[in-house]
Amino acid sequence: MLKLSTLALVSVLALAACQSQQQPQLGPDGQPIPVAYKITPREEAQIPGRVAGQINQLRANIGAPAVMQNPMLDMAAKAHARDMAAQNRAWHFGSDGSSPLDRIRRQGYTGHLIGENISETYENEITTLNAWMQNRDTRDVTMDPRATDFGIGWYQEPSGKIWWVLLTGSNSMAAPVAAGGMTLAQAPGL
Repeated sequence: MLKLSTLALVSVLALAACQSQQQPQLGPDGQPIPVAYKITPREEAQIPGRVAGQINQLRANIGAPAVMQNPMLDMAAKAHARDMAAQNRAWHFGSDGSSPLDRIRRQGYTGHLIGENISETYENEITTLNAWMQNRDTRDVTMDPRATDFGIGWYQEPSGKIWWVLLTGSNSMAAPVAAGGMTLAQAPGL
């Protein structure tokens, strides 16, 4: 009986090894369909540090000073991400008509707003940051040498869709904001 069960086990293992690895499903463009990224509690704690590391590495490559994470900008970004999800559209104005400048002021940030990047995606923060770097307007918000602070916020819906917001600002007195007071940017297709 032992030989028969051993033979059965070996047969099952051999058949499993013969099966091909499941290939990713391809979309009409021939590219793999993205799998939704799930933000776990552990990931939540790691996202800000990963974003800071990536942004500061990119900024160092062009000689721009590092930016520091600012809790007031984080709170403004998180509130706007949740509001965009409630409105079901990625745009720079809140459901109450607020602008990014209004939202950072509500959180007590007294520095200058450099800009805001937004995204609606199923991908993680690094993929989203990469998409922002591919577009001049969103790249300029991230790479502006006047920026001293940043805030990152997100809201993930039960469906897996993630609404991302990145705010950059400057607490430096020597960093006036361009006419209009802010740069608003959204990567195309996000």
